[in-house]
Amino acid sequence: MTWLDPDPFLRGVAWRDGVRVVRADPADRARLPWDTGERAQLPVGVRLEFLAPGARAVEIRCRTTVPDPGHALHGPAPVFALWRGDRCVSEVCAEPAEEAVVVIGLPSGEGPFTVHPPQTQSSLILGVRAAGGRLLPAPERPRWVVHGDSITEGWWSTRPAHAWPAVAGRALGLDPVNLGYAGSARGELCVAQQIAALPADALTLAFGTNCWSRVPFSAPLLYETVRAFVTLVRVGHPGTPLLLVSPLLCPDAEDTPNALGATLSELRAALERAGASLVRAGDSRLSVLPGRDVLGPEHLVDGLHPDDAGHARLAAAVTEALAPLVRAPALRPPKASGPQQRPGRGPRSGSP
Repeated sequence: MTWLDPDPFLRGVAWRDGVRVVRADPADRARLPWDTGERAQLPVGVRLEFLAPGARAVEIRCRTTVPDPGHALHGPAPVFALWRGDRCVSEVCAEPAEEAVVVIGLPSGEGPFTVHPPQTQSSLILGVRAAGGRLLPAPERPRWVVHGDSITEGWWSTRPAHAWPAVAGRALGLDPVNLGYAGSARGELCVAQQIAALPADALTLAFGTNCWSRVPFSAPLLYETVRAFVTLVRVGHPGTPLLLVSPLLCPDAEDTPNALGATLSELRAALERAGASLVRAGDSRLSVLPGRDVLGPEHLVDGLHPDDAGHARLAAAVTEALAPLVRAPALRPPKASGPQQRPGRGPRSGSP
């Protein structure tokens, strides 16, 4: 069977750097903080979505790499999770390899199905094909660009599909494009300009926690940064629904001043005031979700990052807040070109 180009099947894609899917514009790399650029190399939130009429399995040709022992990203063997709707159907483990074929059995029915590949192993999908039937790209859904920090990136969720952007994306019928950067997301204005250049049918900005400690902000500084960030995003998306989420609960930071004397409570209030000021100035497509009471201490694994239940609660809050801003999404038909078959050879390959 001929391998199919994976591109028509991939969702959650922001930019490409050669054969790799990346989460920051490679042409604008020089302006990014090093930590943002590093996290942007991980294909967080990227997945395969397809219909499989008559197929008994989907085969995925891929490369996976594992960081050295002791590295912050070192983890278990890669897991490929098959989902149909809001239910995980099965999971398949695959040992890291320069090149491997992962076979995932399919239940009856043509789908649509979603495969969440492992993220921390920087999976590179080289090709896909069906066993015993056909493989077609699933209808495209409206794109939802989500920017934030490690919580948006999905830290402490047990699977990529359990991170709050993925959960809310399923509930809203949107295609989440995850621009969560662990340790970063401090209102970098170059990131705002990159977001402005991306196609998007909905937007969510969820940052501010790392402005308390990692790079300390005062409340007035964060207020002006948020206003500037949203203003730059609006250059490319003047009427796109935009939800601004203020920092979630972090007990150790709530009443503790940072190096500039600002507590997280004060920073949260500044972000919310900035959002409200933009609404008063005429941005009727912007809404603010106060983050303080979305989670309780019992949802925080380490006092900061939510567990799966916390991610689900945050996803529910975002879904409720964003739903009035977006229309009931109509499915888009697959691209007219369809998957590109390459007789006599596999799809393109490249270095990991």
